[in-house]
Amino acid sequence: MTNPGVPALTDCPVRGADGRYVEPRLDWFSRAVAARVLLGLLLAGAFVGCLKLAEVNPAALMRGFPRLLEWAAKGWPPYLDDLDVFSWRAIETVAIATVGTVAATLTAFPLAVFLARNVTPSPVLSFPVRWLVNTFRAIDTVVFALLFVTAVGLGPFAGVLGMIVHSVGVITKLYAEAIETIPGAPLEAAAMSGAGRTKIVTYAMLPSVLPSLASVSLYMWESNVRTSTILGIVGAGGIGIEIKAAIDLLDFQKLLTLSVIVLIMVTVIDQLSAWLRRRLV
Repeated sequence: MTNPGVPALTDCPVRGADGRYVEPRLDWFSRAVAARVLLGLLLAGAFVGCLKLAEVNPAALMRGFPRLLEWAAKGWPPYLDDLDVFSWRAIETVAIATVGTVAATLTAFPLAVFLARNVTPSPVLSFPVRWLVNTFRAIDTVVFALLFVTAVGLGPFAGVLGMIVHSVGVITKLYAEAIETIPGAPLEAAAMSGAGRTKIVTYAMLPSVLPSLASVSLYMWESNVRTSTILGIVGAGGIGIEIKAAIDLLDFQKLLTLSVIVLIMVTVIDQLSAWLRRRLV
């Protein structure tokens, strides 16, 4: 009997006269092959439509490339007079990401326990919480930061608040998925011993899933450091304020200096996060 999900073969693999296996021939007129060809054409057509909607124009890139090189040349030599101010902004950027990630992690863990299907105390109430968490995850940090700027004013605090809200959505989602993958036997054994839900989570679930949770938080910290470099564009503190000012004034020397600082900062954070992940996971 032919499996409709597998391309039809005219014959089964057999040995030839020389003893080697003969590959089966593919029936290009079978329904399965036609369905796959049609799917490929639809995907290709959708991608072409995306190219058109995105207004992809390689010719415009080629025409503008010499201008880009000219602007890059204007960035040399780097501007070093305000290096102390730029360094302070970089430290402020790391502080925003660190505070936002820690606060989001502490908030996300109980929410993840509530959402994970294998440990949730209320499957019914977890649905609206899941919807709220998905909303936090769907809206970008910059949008939340802009909203908090209108509420608490300009400065890094607005960036911290915006980062917390978005990070809660992302970390909760990843935490819940990690919790759902742990074996059920330890949880069932702890429940049969008479342990309460708090003890089950603390002594049966947490030791099994802690390395995964730590890895998620460290990755989110790296991501938030990169994101926080642009929060200053909306007035939410960090080195993004200086980057926006340099772009507005077409000050390419400052822009080059700030770009190098961002590159060094992100590289150091990535290496530190990788070292911590090796120690914890």
